[in-house]
Amino acid sequence: MTESISNDGLTIAPGVVETIVSIAVSEVDGVAQVGAPSLSNSFKSAFTRHNPAQGILITAEEGQFQVTAHVQVYYGYRLHDVADNIRAAVADTLAGQVGISVSRVDVFIDSVQFPE
Repeated sequence: MTESISNDGLTIAPGVVETIVSIAVSEVDGVAQVGAPSLSNSFKSAFTRHNPAQGILITAEEGQFQVTAHVQVYYGYRLHDVADNIRAAVADTLAGQVGISVSRVDVFIDSVQFPE
């Protein structure tokens, strides 16, 4: 999201909303990590701060917000249930903390993490 969100005289930077969504998603049971795995991200994260909103994309069309979340899920969790819980967490969090409704939450499960 590149533009600020204004609601009842309050303007919220897009990065704040993405961070709120990222935290909500990361707290869902079964989510190992928000964002798709990649070798370059793993190498980069060893030397730089992690962007908490990585893997979250929010778009707005005609006053409706759509959220896309890329996640990694722990092995042993039912993927459909994790995705449903992510959708509910995002909708509840944005309605409760920011005061905006979400028309759609797309969840992409990019990998499964196994116990070490």
